[in-house]
Amino acid sequence: MNSVTDTEAAAAQSAATADLRVFALELGVALSGVQRATRRRVRRELGLPPLSGAQVELLRLVASSPGIGVSAAARELNLAGNSVSTLVNQLVAKDYLRREPSPSDRRAAVLNTTDAGRDRLNRWADERTRLFAEQLALLAPADLDTLRAAVPALRHLAAGLAEHRAERLEGVGNAMSETEAPR
Repeated sequence: MNSVTDTEAAAAQSAATADLRVFALELGVALSGVQRATRRRVRRELGLPPLSGAQVELLRLVASSPGIGVSAAARELNLAGNSVSTLVNQLVAKDYLRREPSPSDRRAAVLNTTDAGRDRLNRWADERTRLFAEQLALLAPADLDTLRAAVPALRHLAAGLAEHRAERLEGVGNAMSETEAPR
């Protein structure tokens, strides 16, 4: 009788995993759709030239951590240092970032947003908030309540995804350093 119970438990677990995968797909598609539509509408409304997702992430990071170094930004964004250096050069050329010598180590550089960079971030955030508020006002009260209730779970999901990615990248970095170490 144990084998029947074990088989039933395995079948139930398999069905639950399949249901979760379907939900994961649906949620991913929905969140991507919201992000894509938001980005396009805000960009159109503001008439701003496009920035890549990585450029925006770096600009936001520097705005929230003035004086951050390139290496620290690379670690925070889980990107290679040379990739962040390329992004910095692009944002400096657009006058959104300033690269300055570090006061504590003249060989290192620190990053700060320019007035134009802060203005772009503020305008984007204001327009995104206005757009969301406009669209939320069109939803039924029950849908609004559902979205309000989902916000904490979405924050937990985002934190878990960020944590998992950082752990995975640390493992890759450790594996690379072990294989590249001299024997």
